[in-house]
Amino acid sequence: MGDRQYHLKFDSSKAAGVDAYLEYKRIVGDDDGGVLFTPDQYEDYKKKVLPMRMKNRLFTSWSSPTGMDCKLIGPETNCFCKHRYKQHKTDFEKIPSTRPILLPCKVKGCKCSSYHYVPLNGGQSIRCTCKHPADEHSEVPPFVCKKAACMKCIGFKSSFTCGCAAPFSEHTMVVETVDERVERGHPIGQATPYAAMGGITGFSSLAEGYQRLDPSGRGAPSEEFLNQAITSADNPFLRANVHSIKASQMARGQNPNQGKRISTCINRPCLLF
Repeated sequence: MGDRQYHLKFDSSKAAGVDAYLEYKRIVGDDDGGVLFTPDQYEDYKKKVLPMRMKNRLFTSWSSPTGMDCKLIGPETNCFCKHRYKQHKTDFEKIPSTRPILLPCKVKGCKCSSYHYVPLNGGQSIRCTCKHPADEHSEVPPFVCKKAACMKCIGFKSSFTCGCAAPFSEHTMVVETVDERVERGHPIGQATPYAAMGGITGFSSLAEGYQRLDPSGRGAPSEEFLNQAITSADNPFLRANVHSIKASQMARGQNPNQGKRISTCINRPCLLF
C-alpha cells in the first residue's frame, strides 16, 4: 500500500464539497460521534458552540522556565495519553476559576485527567530514566511505567533537553485565557471558530519556541544584531549580495557604513559594507 499513489481529480462542484467537509471537521471535530450532523443539527451546533468558543478560548502551551512557549499546542498534538489535543475537553461554557485549568481526555476508557504534552526526540517518543519510552507509561500522574518487568520506575522522568537549553523537568503546561495570555505579553491572533486551536495563532506557531521571532518565542532580533557587519561566516546569499545591498542603501540616500560596528576578524576576512 505504501508504494501506491492515488491522483484524485475533482471538478469545481466536488472541490467545493471537499472544502465544506474540511470546514465542518475543523468546527465540529469529534463532537458528532463519527456520524455527520444533518444540516439542521449542524446549524444548531454552530449557534450553541461558536459564540462560547469565540468568547472562552483557551491557549495551551508547553513553556520553559523563562516563560517562553517552547511548544504551542494544536489540534493534532499528542498528549501523554496518546490521544490528540482535539480529543480533550477544550470548550467551556464558563471558564473554571481554579488553576491550573484541567483539560480531561474525552476518549472512552482513557483515565487522562488533563492534557499533558510530551516532546519527541526526532520522530521517536522521549525515554524515561527507566529506559522505556513515554508511550509505555501510564497516562495518570506521576506516569509510572507499565512494563511488568520495570520495578524501579516511580514516575516518568527524562534527561531530554529542549532546544531552549532547559531540561524536560523544568517545563510546565500552561492553559490560559485570552486576558491571562495578553498579560504575559504573548500573541493571541484572531478569534477563530475552529475546535481545539490551543496556542496556534498562525503559521509561525508551528515552529519551536527558540526559532519563533514573536513575543511567545525568542522574540525579534535586536537592532544591533540586524545592523551588524556581514562577514565571511554569514549566509552565502548575504555574502553574494553585499554590493547590491550597499548600492540600494546609497540610492535611498543612506550611508551604508553609518552605525555599522567594525569588527575584528581573526583568521578570516571581513566583508564590511
